Amino acid sequence: MIQPQIEDPALQQQVQNAIVGSPYLSQNNLQCETESGRVVLRGKVSSFFQKQMAQEALRRIDGVEQIENLLEVRRRTNA
Repeated sequence: MIQPQIEDPALQQQVQNAIVGSPYLSQNNLQCETESGRVVLRGKVSSFFQKQMAQEALRRIDGVEQIENLLEVRRRTNA
């Protein structure tokens, strides 16, 4: 689930809906911050594909002018 730090409530809700609605991201624990059209994503995902899909999900949102994708890729190991 997303744990938001809200600076822009309307944009924050759109970003949250896009991430939760993505079949690639809904099971991840992501944090996002929004302020004046800038979105910062933080958290961990299990692949570079998921990291890219998070960014792509936000590109289509009106009001998003800049995306800072700080998601960390944590690959699962078979130990």
